[in-house]
Amino acid sequence: MSHRTEHFDYKGHSLVYDTYGEGDHLVVYLHGLLVDSDLNRGIAEALAARGNRVVLMDLLGHGRSDRPEHAAAYRIDAYADQVVALLDELDEPSAVLGGMSLGANVSLFTAAEYPDRVRGLVLEMPVLEWAVPSAAMLFVPLLLAVHYARPVLTRVAAGLQRLPRTPWSAIDSLVHAAALPPDVTASILHGVLVGPVAPTVEERQAIAAPALVLGHHRDVIHPFDDAANLAGQLPNATMVTAGSPFELRRRPERLVGLIADFLDGLWTADRPLSRPIV
Repeated sequence: MSHRTEHFDYKGHSLVYDTYGEGDHLVVYLHGLLVDSDLNRGIAEALAARGNRVVLMDLLGHGRSDRPEHAAAYRIDAYADQVVALLDELDEPSAVLGGMSLGANVSLFTAAEYPDRVRGLVLEMPVLEWAVPSAAMLFVPLLLAVHYARPVLTRVAAGLQRLPRTPWSAIDSLVHAAALPPDVTASILHGVLVGPVAPTVEERQAIAAPALVLGHHRDVIHPFDDAANLAGQLPNATMVTAGSPFELRRRPERLVGLIADFLDGLWTADRPLSRPIV
């Protein structure tokens, strides 16, 4: 499916986004940490085929968007402000927000800070309290590596940047993450680790937007307990169990169908009812 690529200015920096489909049923779906919108192109195409207009934005520091030097631009609350700026650019009062990992946390934070701008949430693999030990074991060594192995990683990144695109957008997204300059990677990690990771439990319990929460049992960075606890904390949430971290991108039919049905309910009902865990 073809898409339109556009960009807009945000505090002196360029933010790039792609639009799939047409119409009033707007979904903004965000990528994970260090990866980019390429990871979600298959999802965007499938949801657009079901009548939604899907926007994929590269948050600052990721993909084709600008890469400012200061870590403050990469805090999750700063990313929430970027999402609201996108809605302003689109002249849209609200949208369904969603995303994977970092994208889920940014969507959740946006719903807590800007409730009137969020019609619903699709939260794939959120990173909350149960993920802290595993995330620390992964990201702290990575942060040290980009500081102390900068010359080697700079050469590796330069080589990866010259690789051609592949037929698989998810693979391209992972290559782009590895090809980020070490200074950019360090700034992003600093910003995410220093700032707030997610709204407090009390703030989550006050989010009225209907939510679809996706979790699975096979990923220590995105523990199933985080997703299940979040579904219990949000007043109007449905929990869906994925077979693996890769199901939505390798065998997407079941999960995309559930997401599309959830979206249909948001567009056709004034106040969708909470649905049971499946």
